[in-house]
Amino acid sequence: MILVTGGAGFIGSNFILEWLAQLDEAVVNLDKLTYAGNLQNLALLSDNAYHIFVRGDIGDNELVSKLLIQYQPRAVINLAAESHVDRSISGPGAFIHTNIVGTFQLLEAVNTYWQSLHGTQKGDFRFLHVSTDEVYGSLNQHEAAFTEKHRYQPSSPYSASKAGSDHLVNAYHRTHGLPTLITNCSNNYGPYQFPEKLIPLMIVNALSGKSLPIYGDGMQIRDWLHVSDHCTALRRVLEAGKPGETYNIGGRNEKTNIEVVQTICALLQKLHESDKVSDYSKLITFVKDRPGHDRRYAIDARKIECELDWEPTETFESGVRKTIGWYLDNLNWVTDIQTGEYRQWIEQHYGPDIDENITVR
Repeated sequence: MILVTGGAGFIGSNFILEWLAQLDEAVVNLDKLTYAGNLQNLALLSDNAYHIFVRGDIGDNELVSKLLIQYQPRAVINLAAESHVDRSISGPGAFIHTNIVGTFQLLEAVNTYWQSLHGTQKGDFRFLHVSTDEVYGSLNQHEAAFTEKHRYQPSSPYSASKAGSDHLVNAYHRTHGLPTLITNCSNNYGPYQFPEKLIPLMIVNALSGKSLPIYGDGMQIRDWLHVSDHCTALRRVLEAGKPGETYNIGGRNEKTNIEVVQTICALLQKLHESDKVSDYSKLITFVKDRPGHDRRYAIDARKIECELDWEPTETFESGVRKTIGWYLDNLNWVTDIQTGEYRQWIEQHYGPDIDENITVR
């Protein structure tokens, strides 16, 4: 049994789907179901007894403690986070509450639980905290990629809150001996991503014939990691990572934002004929840059590649093609996200009484 927090979000739902497709080990999925948490992502598991969903907040120490005692997980994977930079600029409070205070409360509950364990159960336990490369700040075009030793220099309320959570996790390892693991990943993309992030936003807007807004000059560089590669890396870190260590996870795919959007336009041109749009690239629109926009992120993933024998399998082109294909095959999911009907789906599927702290199988 493992406990996954934020398991109804983009990365969390992909992680749980892949975990249960490959392993006969149950997952307790704790998710608050904020705007980006969507149980429809996990519809394939609605009748799977190995998936136990609990609606709740990682900041609810009493609830988390009860779940730990009830289910006795061998590991906790913390994926619960507010994660959109733009939202953190306009409303930073939620990021401080979830990413810092929530992580603190979660660590308190997990540490108390771990201290109560004995023997191999205590020795084998792991707390895996999933973080971001944004904690390292910005690189110029010629600087070496981020290693695990890179200084933290967060630029946004989002990245600052994640940096704070990383420091808390390390502190609980050093102070209490809690067997923690931290991963810092590059930009994820793939199925079930909420359409506020760059790649799904461009796909969804293009399919609707809407403008494709790009900040500034579009020359910001990111390292793109397909979510399935991220999930395999997380499983590998959980399996073989050394407690107290941090592992950077990257996709070896540094691209400018304008390159990303142009690639999406070119692939859509081949994969989806539209009676609304003759040339998707003509929808590209440059807009005012956002405050404090980091210029470049780049991940040096040699540590996880050498020590844990992991490397990504998707190129950017193959991953984006698969991602576009998924969105084209799941237009109803997109429509439900945009209209809020997926929340009605929750009530229809799990009953109208689903509420805080209610467990459904």
